[in-house]
Amino acid sequence: MSKSKSNFLRVKCGDCGNQQVVFDHAASKVECIICGKSLVKSRGGRSEVVAQIIEVLD
Repeated sequence: MSKSKSNFLRVKCGDCGNQQVVFDHAASKVECIICGKSLVKSRGGRSEVVAQIIEVLD
């Protein structure tokens, strides 16, 4: 079985501490659902994760 090149990540917002699951190849900006701070910025391929990565989900 081949390993996928993309992953879901559990990240923690640096402002409010909220944890949420995001996709590491997001097509658009992802914001915290609690405070609105940017967690992931789209870069046309692998996204730039600007929040703390807690774990990589399988």
